Amino acid sequence: MRKRLDLNRPVPMELVRECLEIALQAPSGSNRQGWQWIVVTDPGLRAKIGDYYRRSFEVYYRSGGSATALFKDDPDRAEVQRRVSESAAYLGDHMGEVPVLMIPCIQVGSRGLPEGNQAGLWGSLLPAVWSYMLAARARGLGTAWTTLHLAYEREVAELLGIPGGVSQGALIPTAYYTGDTFRPAPRVPLDEVLHLDRW
Repeated sequence: MRKRLDLNRPVPMELVRECLEIALQAPSGSNRQGWQWIVVTDPGLRAKIGDYYRRSFEVYYRSGGSATALFKDDPDRAEVQRRVSESAAYLGDHMGEVPVLMIPCIQVGSRGLPEGNQAGLWGSLLPAVWSYMLAARARGLGTAWTTLHLAYEREVAELLGIPGGVSQGALIPTAYYTGDTFRPAPRVPLDEVLHLDRW
């Protein structure tokens, strides 16, 4: 999807709002609904976020832990990883051109992120983000789940006026998509990851 985002076609805010209305139906721990949603459409702000993302991607790519470095000893998976890496690099170069950048956030309070188990906290945001992405897809919009900008979370927070006590959870580029030849992504067979009753 990353290489199929239409960088030139504007996305109406009404459509983004429709997707977010659906996202708000997702579960959250104790029904706190501590999520906040920043939708960035301003070209200058998108360009600055895109620059942070590009810089973070370059470090990630050189780190040896990027998609292209994984599964080199498995020819089938290595080819998939090459394509994943290629599309990730494309998005790294073009993030700032995507018409809508959506940043989901969660209120964490003045003490910041808790130590130890954070599953409940992130479990109160990430299902809503996934609901947003599914709603977008059903409306002809493409998205991609990214988090690399979080290496510059403080800088992005300052840029967008995000107050203390609020943590960013992802960066979801959103645009109309091009083409219609989608197919299921290659995945490890279910029987290799399914454990019934015991590991």
